[in-house]
Amino acid sequence: MDSSQAFAAIALAAVSWDGTLTQAGSRSLRHALDYRQPFASYPPERMVALMDELLKALREQGPQRLMVMASEALNPQQRRTAYAMAAEIMRSDGPYQDDELNILNNLAEVLMVEARLSHEIQSTMNLLHGDLSC
Repeated sequence: MDSSQAFAAIALAAVSWDGTLTQAGSRSLRHALDYRQPFASYPPERMVALMDELLKALREQGPQRLMVMASEALNPQQRRTAYAMAAEIMRSDGPYQDDELNILNNLAEVLMVEARLSHEIQSTMNLLHGDLSC
């Protein structure tokens, strides 16, 4: 698995960790990859092939194992970025649930993201996705 496949794998695992794919999660996944290089330069058929390959791995390995496998292909900066992206994807469909926080804490350990930084990222995502109706 190369770093771009690994990054996309973490995004996919983050959006589908509970076996469901919400509309907000799907949009968030697409946004996380569409504007970012190298994905922004991929032709549509290459993105489809990448997602097909990763969906197969997700079904065979499960989201936790896919995240572990992907983390091994990322350098420290890519790991921090992947964690922030996963945190945003998980926050995109509403406040963090306890299970999501557990997954994010586990992901931070797998990606070797410091606890202080992971909490800052989660707080930032809470601000970014805050409810404006209050």
